[in-house]
Amino acid sequence: MTFQTYIQQFEQILNEPNPTAPYDNADYLNYTKLNWSRMNRWLKKGEILPHVKEKIQSIQEAQQWIVITEPWCGDASHIVPFIHMMAELNPLIHIDFELRDAEPNRIQDYLTNGGKAIPKLIIKNANGDRMSPIASAMAQDLAVWGPRPAECQVLYQDMHSNQAPFEEVKIKLQNWYNEHRGVEIQEEIAGLL
Repeated sequence: MTFQTYIQQFEQILNEPNPTAPYDNADYLNYTKLNWSRMNRWLKKGEILPHVKEKIQSIQEAQQWIVITEPWCGDASHIVPFIHMMAELNPLIHIDFELRDAEPNRIQDYLTNGGKAIPKLIIKNANGDRMSPIASAMAQDLAVWGPRPAECQVLYQDMHSNQAPFEEVKIKLQNWYNEHRGVEIQEEIAGLL
């Protein structure tokens, strides 16, 4: 799906009087509301670093970027806007968004330590047009990134190993993203190009 379609699905979840699973769970719905606000804040105020912009604009061969995400994912609310803004810088980059928990279930091929951690960015070679699922499956992976920047992943793993309460994990990750303002996200993805 396009970014616009992803946004529309996100809004539909928030406006649905009787949301379907998992959004019928109040916690998931509340996370999604927070994520909507966070994502829109980055879309308005996030800035692509000049050298990252230059690197992306210098790409001369078509690429297919696939982002596996979900509206309930807190990390995605901070990361997806930057991936979207980066992809918009070069018409040779064709980006598609897929939900982790829906067909084609591509996440099964991109597990993190055996888990379906998201968001994931898969960069494939492409033929310049929107690729059919068959062509996409035959394209080669040029790079895979995610589910979060390396430093943030270490922070998460440390808290997870120490069995930190979920609320504490959420707050510390939120603070990390706010302090770093998308810099590591951009740097790491640009480093893969």
